[in-house]
Amino acid sequence: MPRVRRLTALDRLRDRVAGLDDEDDAFYGALGADVAEQRVARGLSQKELAALCGTSQPAIARLESGAQAPRVDTLRRIAHALDCALEVQLRPRTRTRGGSR
Repeated sequence: MPRVRRLTALDRLRDRVAGLDDEDDAFYGALGADVAEQRVARGLSQKELAALCGTSQPAIARLESGAQAPRVDTLRRIAHALDCALEVQLRPRTRTRGGSR
């Protein structure tokens, strides 16, 4: 009987990121751009921001490039380090005629 490979957390994250559509790419890209803008406005390097947040410079770079979907707790630490408010909200999508999204 063949062994069944269990998915690790990293495998699940890779699968999730691989399944992102254009809307998600735009969302994460805009979020990353906001982080980069706030970081630069405060005169911080990626390495300095990473140290303030308890993460690594490559993690900040991936977030700023939109290549990585950040966790909410990571965004909270970044917002705190940048002295920014983090606003997360759910709102209904607008629907086109015929009821499709």
